[in-house]
Amino acid sequence: MIELEGVPELIDPVMVAAFEGWNDAGDAASTAVAHLDREWKGEVFAALDAEDYYDFQVNRPTVWLDGGVRKITWPTTRLSVVRVGGDKPRDLVLVRGIEPSMRWRSFCNELLGFAHELGVELVVILGALLGDTPHTRPVPISGTTSDPDLAQRMDLEETKYEGPTGIVGVLQEACTHAGVPAVSLWAAVPHYVSQPPNPKATLALLNRLEDLIDVRIPLGELPEDARAWQVGVDQLAAEDSEVAEYVQTLEEARDTAELPEASGEAIAREFERYLRRRDGGGPTPPGGHATEGGDGTSYLRDNPSGRTKPPKPPKPDAAGGEDEESSEE
Repeated sequence: MIELEGVPELIDPVMVAAFEGWNDAGDAASTAVAHLDREWKGEVFAALDAEDYYDFQVNRPTVWLDGGVRKITWPTTRLSVVRVGGDKPRDLVLVRGIEPSMRWRSFCNELLGFAHELGVELVVILGALLGDTPHTRPVPISGTTSDPDLAQRMDLEETKYEGPTGIVGVLQEACTHAGVPAVSLWAAVPHYVSQPPNPKATLALLNRLEDLIDVRIPLGELPEDARAWQVGVDQLAAEDSEVAEYVQTLEEARDTAELPEASGEAIAREFERYLRRRDGGGPTPPGGHATEGGDGTSYLRDNPSGRTKPPKPPKPDAAGGEDEESSEE
């Protein structure tokens, strides 16, 4: 039995989760949840027992000094709660940690136990993968679910992925089997600049989350950080003619694929976001460039070597788009 002493009754709670590791290219997803926790001053109310789920030779604890006293921070997953004010206040349960090394089913069951006790109405899991996407275009965000009714109601894709999966995919399926509505939001990070941070991908995830759960998220300095990141990558690409040529190829493929669709739905979504921010007031500027939706691509693992010589891009098919694999769920 999970007892949550000191946690007040929550209002329309949504659980938002992200995990460092395989499902977190550029640290985009974990940084998004950390941003929510920081901006809304989340209060940690629970932490999973690190001994149960982590291999400390893989995820090392860290030692630090507190007033001359040595202390150890163990890798784990923590839960905090924040209240979003406004005309329609609601609570978010934020889950942030590291992909577990073992006992994934028990890990998911423990998180679902918290969700049940707190009355969570929806679980949103954030992830990021590496893809054949140019850094100069809006970050593709794909929203997926295993629930066909939820897919139709929230304008999401019903997942068809088959293959290796991470904790994001496992937790989503655990939610489905437990009868808890669950959604995964995936950001595609350019594989040729995979090293963290990637504020543009983080911003894109937060914008899509904002649309999904209908809350106004304070963005702080993220839009400016995203612009600075893109300028920095532009400069790096300009110094390498091969990378610059490859980026241009990706741009042409992306623009050709999107041209026939005349993305009216994306334009309408951005306009609604602008109105929401204007009506909400406050210093947070409108969204910036990292907003649009799209499909994830086939590069799923972080590249530890960072910026490397890019592979030859796939040739456009007869319809003008790239032949891509489905994103990992």
